Amino acid sequence: MRFLVRAQIPTEIGNKIVKNPKFLQELENYIHKVKAEASYFFESGGDRTFVFIVNIENAEMIPSIAEPIISGYMCQS
Repeated sequence: MRFLVRAQIPTEIGNKIVKNPKFLQELENYIHKVKAEASYFFESGGDRTFVFIVNIENAEMIPSIAEPIISGYMCQS
């Protein structure tokens, strides 16, 4: 089943994150890891927003998809 995974990052923190030279590589690694079918990046409510369309075959996959975003793995500054 396809799911929409959304991460919203406050602009001030997002500005610091995008200056991190490792950020783009970490983001690309995440997209490949979760096998995102589509990725969208836009502003929403004044925050930077990332949306990924991923296929989740069972509920056991949810932590491996959500945890990198929640823990800030791809958003270290």
